[in-house]
Amino acid sequence: MKPIPLFSHRKHWAAKFGPAPFLPMSRAEMDELGWDSCDILIVTGDAYVDHPSFGMAVIGRVLEAQGFRVGIISQPDWDGVADFQRLGRPNLFFGVTGGNMDSMVNRYTSERRLRSDDAYTPDGEGGRRPDRAVLVYSQRCREAYRDVPIVLGGIEASLRRLAHYDYWSDRVRRSLLLDAKADILLYGNAERAVVELAHRLAAGEAITDIEDLRGTVVSRKGIPEGWRLVDEDAAVTSPSPQPLGFGVLHRPTVSILGGVPHQGGGAILPLPPGGRGAGERGRDRAKEVVRLPAYEQVRDDPLLYAQASRLFHLESNPGNARALVQRHGDREIWVNPPPIPLTTPELDGVFELPYQRVPHPAYGGRRLPAYEMIRFSINIMRGCFGGCTFCSITEHEGRIIQNRSEGSILREIETLRDSVPGFTGHVSDLGGPTANMWRLHCKDPTVESNCRRLSCVFPVICKNLNTGHRPLVRLYRKARELKGIKKVFIASGVRYDLAAESPEYVKELVTHHVGGYLKIAPEHTEPGPLALMMKPGIGVFDRFKRLFDKYSKEAGKEQYLIPYFIAAHPGTSDLDMLNLALWLKENGFRPDQVQAFLPSPMALATAMYHTGLNPLKRLGSDRERVFVPSGGRQRRLHKAFLRYHDAENWPLLREALKHLGRADLIGNGKKHLIPAWQPQGTGERPEGARTRGTVPSGKGISTGRGKRRK
Repeated sequence: MKPIPLFSHRKHWAAKFGPAPFLPMSRAEMDELGWDSCDILIVTGDAYVDHPSFGMAVIGRVLEAQGFRVGIISQPDWDGVADFQRLGRPNLFFGVTGGNMDSMVNRYTSERRLRSDDAYTPDGEGGRRPDRAVLVYSQRCREAYRDVPIVLGGIEASLRRLAHYDYWSDRVRRSLLLDAKADILLYGNAERAVVELAHRLAAGEAITDIEDLRGTVVSRKGIPEGWRLVDEDAAVTSPSPQPLGFGVLHRPTVSILGGVPHQGGGAILPLPPGGRGAGERGRDRAKEVVRLPAYEQVRDDPLLYAQASRLFHLESNPGNARALVQRHGDREIWVNPPPIPLTTPELDGVFELPYQRVPHPAYGGRRLPAYEMIRFSINIMRGCFGGCTFCSITEHEGRIIQNRSEGSILREIETLRDSVPGFTGHVSDLGGPTANMWRLHCKDPTVESNCRRLSCVFPVICKNLNTGHRPLVRLYRKARELKGIKKVFIASGVRYDLAAESPEYVKELVTHHVGGYLKIAPEHTEPGPLALMMKPGIGVFDRFKRLFDKYSKEAGKEQYLIPYFIAAHPGTSDLDMLNLALWLKENGFRPDQVQAFLPSPMALATAMYHTGLNPLKRLGSDRERVFVPSGGRQRRLHKAFLRYHDAENWPLLREALKHLGRADLIGNGKKHLIPAWQPQGTGERPEGARTRGTVPSGKGISTGRGKRRK
């Protein structure tokens, strides 16, 4: 069934008020607009910036375009309910979001240290949002107006819609819907779901009766009549003689890499002709629901957690995904299939709403670092089909690329030029989740709707993927030809394996759109970690670099690549990190800022981190185990290998090299990784002494993959 076009609904009666200059944050602003109340209040952990890069502005303006009066409660004081009552009781619902980032990712580093700043707060001030902001805000909304429905949304809700491993508490937590005691959870970008939800509530429908919206999660007592319950792909073995309780092995399992061989082996079955379920006459797949292991099971059994993660990701394509159900105690958490991606006209409409493109005047000109970063940038698309296991873009935005039209993008550049204070003719970015997936898509819509691959580019670029960059080249040329535009930079990460397929694009990029440096993310050099990341081999990077250097030289420009790498990713041994450090030294790279793997909720790599298993492959008796560098000492060591040139890391690296049998890399020659001498006042400890923070003999050192820490 095709969805109702986003802007075709009959408008709510309050459309007569017209669009607000800014969505109001105070009763005084409501009075100026002539409003006696708000229909919807959006509670957010971010400062309110009326810009299409900020979720509260997008959802607020989309609902406003439907005729609803929308107010914003930004970064409220959560110690009481006064801030949650300052705009009065909303007529329809509270919409609660943690902001553009998960609040725990925002507040803590990958080493669980509290951050001192917050880019989404005026002047970068830290501490203006609570831990688990969505949960806390929901509780205060309920206290403020007990009978008002609570709707969860944003990335924090998206990534916590089912039982999930929480890195910060080091345990499996329940669905956020239950913990927050909310009425419904919207995942993904959610424009379709929130618009239909608002109209149905305005028409008098009870929120408890709205259970069929795609892209939503609800709580139920049981499975409704008429649904066929499927225990799909339950190919696992239990360490105990008791039944697993959520299914049996009924057929060979498929790999979520798709119907092609992949690095590391494993059985992979293609879909039958005609898509999933072909030949099964009379089955209504729209009425099938896939049973996931229950919360209590995944909490207590890592094997079942890995299986739940695997099943969740298998049902991620909006063209063939079925509903999911997961029992939590006496409740069933019901996840409706993913939302249908927005069409190009719909996405154009979202981005062309009357945003002011500046922070709300209430901030009085105070700095907002996150706004400054995107102030002169243009978002041209949504989604990512890369499928990197450590990344949450696909779980939130989906793998189908949603494109804006060329005309809409060019019009926004003109709006930027004509209306945004401080613009000097330099567009800081023309991109999105990636810089160069705009208009890339599957060549066959039928194949796309039946596909279960999580990546269109791993282990190789799919033969069905259109990789042509010519429309993007035309867009770049038209953008920089606009009157008043001096330079258009590309700051979003370039997917270099795709770019290497189009030398014309690489030439255009490096000749006109690189400001001396270009960021790309090979993430590692070694095949073991790369396979678990679902990233291409380092040879693809070398191919792209040759093109980059060639066209930079032809353009007479001295330009450099800045590669990003991840330390301590699941499946990464100390030897892998040593080889990466040697590659960095050989190629003249000295990373300044480095990142350690952060297990974000529901990512596949997080399942690896928590369980020590590989959910990319079948989880039967021959399931693959994954080495997990999770100890603090080992994580520091892996980061130290990335910054091999920093004298502070040399004592730690010397000890590790000796344990790895590579003391030959310690010395003062060019062939050595680190010197034998130590500058005075540097390093974790004097030579020959042990202090806190070093790797003690025999601990925290791994020489290969496949071993778990004890």
